[in-house]
Amino acid sequence: MTSTHTPFPPGFLWGGATAANQVEGAYAEGGKGLSIQDVMPRGIAGPPTEEPTPDNLKLVGIDFYHRYAEDIALFAEMGFRTFRFSIAWSRIFPQGDEAESNEEGLAFYDRVLDELEKHGIEPLVTISHYETPLALARKHDGWVSRAMIDHYARYARTLFERYGSRVRYWLTFNEINSVLHAPFLSGGIVTPKDQLSPTDLYQAVHHELVASALATKIAREVAPQAQIGCMLIAMPTYPLTPDPADALAVMQADHLNLAFGDVHCRGEYPGYLLRHLREQGVELEVTEEDRATLRHTVDFVSFSYYMSLCESADPDAKAGEGNLMGGVPNPTVEASEWGWQIDPVGLRIVMNQFWDRWRKPLFIVENGLGAKDELVEVDGRRTVLDDYRIAYLDDHLEQVGEALRDGVEVLGYTTWGCIDLVSASTAQMSKRYGFVYVDRDDDGSGTLERYRKKSFDWYAEVIRTNGASLGR
Repeated sequence: MTSTHTPFPPGFLWGGATAANQVEGAYAEGGKGLSIQDVMPRGIAGPPTEEPTPDNLKLVGIDFYHRYAEDIALFAEMGFRTFRFSIAWSRIFPQGDEAESNEEGLAFYDRVLDELEKHGIEPLVTISHYETPLALARKHDGWVSRAMIDHYARYARTLFERYGSRVRYWLTFNEINSVLHAPFLSGGIVTPKDQLSPTDLYQAVHHELVASALATKIAREVAPQAQIGCMLIAMPTYPLTPDPADALAVMQADHLNLAFGDVHCRGEYPGYLLRHLREQGVELEVTEEDRATLRHTVDFVSFSYYMSLCESADPDAKAGEGNLMGGVPNPTVEASEWGWQIDPVGLRIVMNQFWDRWRKPLFIVENGLGAKDELVEVDGRRTVLDDYRIAYLDDHLEQVGEALRDGVEVLGYTTWGCIDLVSASTAQMSKRYGFVYVDRDDDGSGTLERYRKKSFDWYAEVIRTNGASLGR
């Protein structure tokens, strides 16, 4: 029986999240074309290659393409109410710009949806999750080109027409604000970051924002029951000291992230961003049609949350290793094995900030701990004793409960990498997030067998009690 003390509302969507490029594999099967991920064997930690190379773990991933039914059954065993996955653009349009879609690719996702429906699991679909077709990236320098808007719109329309009656929740772009930090990964921009002009970078941002709003408009025409969300990296930022100059540095850093949500939720560019562009010497090409399109605002705000940051006006305060998104290390919190700073309270803070600012329901679609797991045998069962992951997730979910008590409206929570997958940032298998251990190593060896970790049973109990078991 569910406790009456849990702040999680009835129907709260508990689940997990993955991305096509990190789990599917089968990179050249089913008529799929190459995506940028197929030439990123080191994630963002190294340069792209000309062609796919055998050291790229994503070419096989965890073979979800062939094992999806087995994996979805494991999610159902945990009690998942929702599963977030992405559709690989280059499975549907192999080069990204064909007039006709690839039926074999569409049929694969029909089979995935069949399996989810069989188990009563609500799909949550990301339209573009760091998977720009490689041909578009090379032909147009990715989202720097306005041509990308029409290609994306055709792709999104194809998905809405095919799956609109089966999928209620959609996300337009994964972590759209990450394009400022990782232009190739996030925007398919081939020009190296250190050679990319601010004008080209922010023109790419503009094109993605217009495309996102256009997808929202198309969904309302084609699949009126659909709920469309944006997807942001949430990075609550604190002043390193009480110096007002540090507080101002925080405001300016915050603005660069919040701008993406402001455009998605308010339908226009905020004044502080226009000032930033002026001071960078950026003159965007914005048409009247663009302005009208941006008025198609999202239904909800989804986000990933892994870490908080500090900012300082002091030029001697340096970013710490692992602070992927800049900032300076917070001396009051611990860090993961990869240097990501662990701050559960930051999740409550950012949820309140987003709710107060936009008054749109929130959906936490990524949160988790990347760690090195050891497969052991307990009572004849192979497992991982990942108490560190349980503690991390429990601490964060308790803060989600606090935000709910604060009055924040939250649709659901999907942990990142609910089954082990290839890391986006480093392209390693050893950076594991899942409740399910996948037997594959950084050198590509392994059986691909699945094993339930200790956290598997813990999360099943959290879902069964609708959060009442947290904090025990």
